[in-house]
Order: sequence, then C-alpha cells, then structure tokens
Amino acid sequence: MVRVKTLAAVLLTMILAVVAVADTKAGAAKSSAPKSSASKLTAEEIAQKNVAARGGLQAWRAVQTISYSGKMEAGGNHRPVMAPSSAKRGMIVPKLETVEQVQLPFVMEFKRPRKERVELQFNGQTVLQVFDGANGWKVRPYLNRKVVEPYTTDELKATANQSELDGPLVDYAAKGTRIELAGTEKVEGHDTYKLLVTPKTGAPFHLWIDAETFLETKMEGNPHRLDGKMHPVEIYFRDYRTVSGLVIPYVNETKVLDITSTPGVKEISEKIRIDEVKVNPKLEDALFTKPQLDAPVNAKKTPTPALAGGQ
Repeated sequence: MVRVKTLAAVLLTMILAVVAVADTKAGAAKSSAPKSSASKLTAEEIAQKNVAARGGLQAWRAVQTISYSGKMEAGGNHRPVMAPSSAKRGMIVPKLETVEQVQLPFVMEFKRPRKERVELQFNGQTVLQVFDGANGWKVRPYLNRKVVEPYTTDELKATANQSELDGPLVDYAAKGTRIELAGTEKVEGHDTYKLLVTPKTGAPFHLWIDAETFLETKMEGNPHRLDGKMHPVEIYFRDYRTVSGLVIPYVNETKVLDITSTPGVKEISEKIRIDEVKVNPKLEDALFTKPQLDAPVNAKKTPTPALAGGQ
C-alpha cells in the first residue's frame, strides 16, 4: 500500500465532483463483521510482518519517488429509472437499469517529502491537483473554472495529514504514529487483524491486515460528504503484484456507504485499476509547484456518465 488512502480519496473526490455523483452501484446493507480465527499477535508484530510482506523496510526507505498510472471506473453500475406511463405521475420505481461504464485515465505521482500530483482526464479536459508539501492547488475545468484555485483549509489539513509515500506502517514509530490491535475480523472471507492507527497529526483510522499474507485487505477512509450528510468510506485492496521488489495492490475499490437518497442503492462503489507503477522515476520539483495554464492538455473525449436518479 503506497499512500492508497490518498489515491483513493483524491480520485474518489474528483470523480464524484466530475460526474455529480455518477450512477451508483446497488449493494448489501452494512452488517456487523464476522469474527476471525487469526492467531494472537501484538500490533507491533503485525506491523513488522506487514512491512516485510510489502517488500521490506530497506526497500521502502530507498523509494524517493513513485508514480502510478491507470484508470478509474465511473458510472456504469445501476441507477433508478422513472416508472412507465401507467404508474402514478412522477413515481420512482425500484427497477434498475444498466448504464455503460466509462474509464477515466489518471496519473498520480509522489515525491518525498509529502509532494503529490494527480491528473485525471475527463471529457477532453485535465483535472489537476498538486501539493508541494505545504501548499496545494487544483484545476477544475469541468466546473467551467479555467483558473488555478488554492486548496481550501480543510483540503490542506486532509492532505497534510496523509502518510508518506510508503504508507502508515513503515517506520510508524519514527513518524510519531501509534498502533494498537483492535481485534480480529473476517474481511471478504479472509481472517484479518484489525489495527487502530493513530497518526501524529490527523484522525485515527482502522486498517485490516490479512492474517495469512500480512498484506492490507481493507482501510477505513476519510468520511465523504454526500447529499448534505457525512458517509463512512471503506477502501479494499486486491491483486497484489511485485514491482522493483515492492508489493503493491493493482486494484483499489472505494465504497461510500449508507446511501439513502436513491431507492435500491446502499453504496457507491468505484474501482481504481493500476496499469503501471514506476519506482524512483525522475520527477522534477517543478511538477509539484503551482500549475500554469498556458498550455492546456488535450485529451481524448470521454462519454459523460448519466447522473444518478436520472438528473
């Protein structure tokens, strides 16, 4: 896991804003997690095994820059449709219709200390977010804003509180992070250890570690505001692959839970699929400074997903 909480949160925020909450996926109601039969280990032992499973402490310490490119799924899934003419006027029926899904290309780049740059291609336009370790900027052409805007206070706080590019458990004690074992649970059929991670700055969150592979299975994401309410967020990690000695999940699924605004829909689910990871690519510091809009990037036009609820 390499700043996957950042990656998932940033891309989810981008895509929800871009498509104004694109078609959502019907899902099961949240239930209490079944207990796991994982053997007893301390939080410190679990963290050590996790770092080893991900490639080892020295391998991650050697990473100064890293980049990801891939696609984020948007739309598709299902959305409610209006009732036929024989129904009461304006009535919404629980029938769901399938909507074509689109793939939004992205590039995400990180550099120590705490620098990040994210580009997302949407409808022929480049959505951009940049953080230089202290200040952040964003470009949102899908809102017809052709200017560089600074991060809000909340955005700065959230970004500054993210872990370094190596994740929350690598050198966690040196970073001032505290961890404790919060129990064991089943996650997608796997026995896992549930850790409570408390960073030096920022809110505590839970992280689930597979009891056999010791790789991350699930993470508690930052709550997401939708329809005027805050919703819990879960991030799932799958399809781990080895790149330059590092073990990285190539599929991240982010779920926004407890959706009540659309009949038949319990959650929004979007997947991030990584196509390529580059370890220690040459990334100039200029990439992480305030963007200049003199030479806008043209991209292949992507079909706009239909809006949830037929809006």
